Amino acid sequence: MDGLSFDLNEIPLRAVNNFLHKEAPGQGVKKVTIANPDGAHNIAVGLDFPVDIEVVGHAGYYAGGMNKVANITVTGSAGTGVAENMMSGRVHVKGFASNGAGASMHGGLLVIDGDAGLRCGISLKGGDIVVGGSVGSFSAFMAQAGRMVICGDAGDALGDSLYEAVLYVKGKIKSLGADAQIEPMSDADLATVKQLLAAAGMKHDPKDFRRVASARSLYHWNADANQEY
Repeated sequence: MDGLSFDLNEIPLRAVNNFLHKEAPGQGVKKVTIANPDGAHNIAVGLDFPVDIEVVGHAGYYAGGMNKVANITVTGSAGTGVAENMMSGRVHVKGFASNGAGASMHGGLLVIDGDAGLRCGISLKGGDIVVGGSVGSFSAFMAQAGRMVICGDAGDALGDSLYEAVLYVKGKIKSLGADAQIEPMSDADLATVKQLLAAAGMKHDPKDFRRVASARSLYHWNADANQEY
């Protein structure tokens, strides 16, 4: 089955999500268009089969959350927690994203054409996030693995308590969080940024980016540090 369209002015979102979970995989559905979302929450969450989803308009909280394999596009902006806990696949927000975008992601690619709010990539556990604009304060807080490319500026405390995740920032960084530091860009870093920008469909010079990674002073408890890191 090629494509289906659902208008949320005519059919409840619960019915659409129920179809996507229970019926669409067995029917071989390849593409689904969801019209008039009007900020509805939990659109296309927990999908685990290969399908293209286009949300025509603005999505509310947790759009594309827990995604696996699916390719989800929001033509407008997205509320809190877009692509939260995504396992694989791709989520593309063509507008702006609110707080906690890509929180606890394990894999896949999240692309945000505009800005992202506070705590973008918080507790990132894998996967990649590419933000065409700027990110808010405490982005990548406790990011454990994965990569973030930020084409604009970053707010306060970027990368606070980083582990193995690596951040690449083109614009200004208001401040770095605890244990985050700027490091030299290697050839491998330049290649990584080039690849991620290409995957996101964005054009920037990788040489304009800076690498932010963990200084690793928080890896081991130091009783003499007096809580100062």
